[in-house]
Amino acid sequence: MIARLALATALVCAATPIAAQETDAEDSYIWLEEIQGERALEQVDEWNAEAEAVLTAQPEYPIAKAWAKQILDDTRQIAMPSAIYGDMVTNLWRDADNPRGIWRIASLESYRAGNPEWRTLIDVDQLGRDEGESYVWHGANCLAPEYTRCLVSISPGGTDADVVREFDLTTGTFVEGGFTLPQAKSNVAWFDEDTLFVGTDEGEGSLTDSGYPRLVKVWKRGTDFADATQIAEGEQADVSISGFSVLDGNTRWRFVNRSPSFWTNEYSLVKDDGTLVGLPFTNDMVFESVLDGQVIARLNSVAASSAGWSAPAGALVAFDLNDIAAGKKPTPTVVFRPSESQAVEGVATSETKLWVKVLDDVSGKLIEITPGAQGWTQRDIDLPANSTIQIAQTSGKGDTAFVTVESMLSPPTLYAVSSDGTPSAIASEPAQFDPSKFEVEQKFATSKDGTKVPYYLLRPKGVAGPLPTLIHAYGGFRAAQTPKYLTAEPYRSGPLGLFWLESGNAYVLANIRGGGEYGPRWHEEALREKRQNSFDDLHAVADDLVAQDLTTPGRIAASGRSNGGVLVGAVANQRPDLYGAIISGSPLIDMRRYNKLLAGASWIAEYGNPDVPEDWAFMRAWSPYQNMQPDPDYPAVFYYLSTLDDRVHPGHARKAAAKLEQFGQTFYFHEYREGGHSVGADHEEDAKRAAMLLAFLNREIGSESETE
Repeated sequence: MIARLALATALVCAATPIAAQETDAEDSYIWLEEIQGERALEQVDEWNAEAEAVLTAQPEYPIAKAWAKQILDDTRQIAMPSAIYGDMVTNLWRDADNPRGIWRIASLESYRAGNPEWRTLIDVDQLGRDEGESYVWHGANCLAPEYTRCLVSISPGGTDADVVREFDLTTGTFVEGGFTLPQAKSNVAWFDEDTLFVGTDEGEGSLTDSGYPRLVKVWKRGTDFADATQIAEGEQADVSISGFSVLDGNTRWRFVNRSPSFWTNEYSLVKDDGTLVGLPFTNDMVFESVLDGQVIARLNSVAASSAGWSAPAGALVAFDLNDIAAGKKPTPTVVFRPSESQAVEGVATSETKLWVKVLDDVSGKLIEITPGAQGWTQRDIDLPANSTIQIAQTSGKGDTAFVTVESMLSPPTLYAVSSDGTPSAIASEPAQFDPSKFEVEQKFATSKDGTKVPYYLLRPKGVAGPLPTLIHAYGGFRAAQTPKYLTAEPYRSGPLGLFWLESGNAYVLANIRGGGEYGPRWHEEALREKRQNSFDDLHAVADDLVAQDLTTPGRIAASGRSNGGVLVGAVANQRPDLYGAIISGSPLIDMRRYNKLLAGASWIAEYGNPDVPEDWAFMRAWSPYQNMQPDPDYPAVFYYLSTLDDRVHPGHARKAAAKLEQFGQTFYFHEYREGGHSVGADHEEDAKRAAMLLAFLNREIGSESETE
């Protein structure tokens, strides 16, 4: 980590020409892509030590870390339902005594009454100790309607690759001689009680270029996996292929989904004899659920037929599965049409209802939809306005949806929403701060092409500004950024936003294009050659804040993680005059090589293919790594990531840090050895990161720091 004072020397002595590094041979830092390489890890250790020496010595660090840990370990948190299995509910509970969590079960009746009587199923920490592994919980899939057998996924170190084991819910033990799969990026689901859909790493030819399964097999209990029957396969260039089943009343419908790209799918119905019948979806439709013998899909482009049927992009439509199984091509019916300001963000089913979470100018709404002889009828559920709503779970029997409601200043409340009554609050998280000290408002900035871009601004009440300001954004993959309680973790860093506000500063959540805030169009306007729109949107938000005298250039930090790493890396290069600090978590940065690193090939439909000259022509204009230049105004950067991230390669952040070191510019680097793409494997790491990031922001753009 080298300060800006060394910049002049670096400009003279740089070992690699600044304009180079268009090819692998010209990349002086490609050796940092060797994930467990001795030289690479020595460099990581050196950077980690330098960052910790500076940031943990800041006076606010120990206070912030202790406060973050207290918030994250608070035993008054809502025990969110992981799943509802008939008349039982499961939950994964993490606290100071159980950092990796305990998977537990209680009766649904006691849970709804607000006094669940839990029985531990798996103690993840103890399992790891018993087996000498550092396990991270990745979920369970229990077979309906009996819910006695489950497929449990655990990950050594937190990578995307899981170990899968069969578990007996009634005895609370792993099934001796049951289904098991070694660590891999597997696609596994129940076919029936004695059969699985499986796609996994079987060696050469079994995985796609993206590193995910290319084959779907049906594996019978008591047989060797080598004898499993293959029922479908994808192409080598596909993203993935998988099998899954859905229980609709007493009928189990089975499907295979082949994904040629990240945004295209080919769904097929699997008949009892194992043959496949294609669903009449366009390739950009998204499978949502099955209800009353109909498969529900979400459109991502306008659909129309010569018979006069049509539906807008973002709508939900339904197709009759019995007709499809019989070889017919049914005409779909429209289930829900969003308005121009709306986007469907979540869909779930209960026994006879479809529950739809809608964003309306980024505020949440919950809609209950019922199929009937006269079509689909809907009613809006009466929940607090101007909030973020999440469908946590729905009941398989009966019609109850469990939803959380929160805002930036109001902690989450869990409601049980029944179709035959009003919503009932069954649990609430305690307030972690005094909301009367702050104010929040939604504003709209005007982007370069005239598009209105919404953003939420929080600041201390009655303080006009200008204030140091932290802007968080994402801008990709249809992922909407909704306003959540300030102790939530948009950075995978716990309550950083709260700490920043409590220090007298401002926090902004920007809803830039590339996300799903306004449905498919909002995403498509930042795809591939249109990616610059998302960067322009963030610049517009920052410029709008400056124009209103709410902040000043150089006192603005831009934060993003994963895809957000492309975002903040690009805006730092394009407007170093505007941003004083950058937070870049698990970032994508080198877009010339991203498709060759881990799961990168799966995102070509989002960004473009750098190996195609026409694509690289537009990607080259914004790829963060290729556009990094020594600049005395370049913002200070904090990179945080995980060695075991097997989704976004750690080489991206490592190589970017090496360039900044070469240029003599200020950066901080912290790479955790565990945690996978989520970075933090437990609350201790999350609390440490939140405190280090606060110290970084205070040091670089805080009220007491010096602008340069």
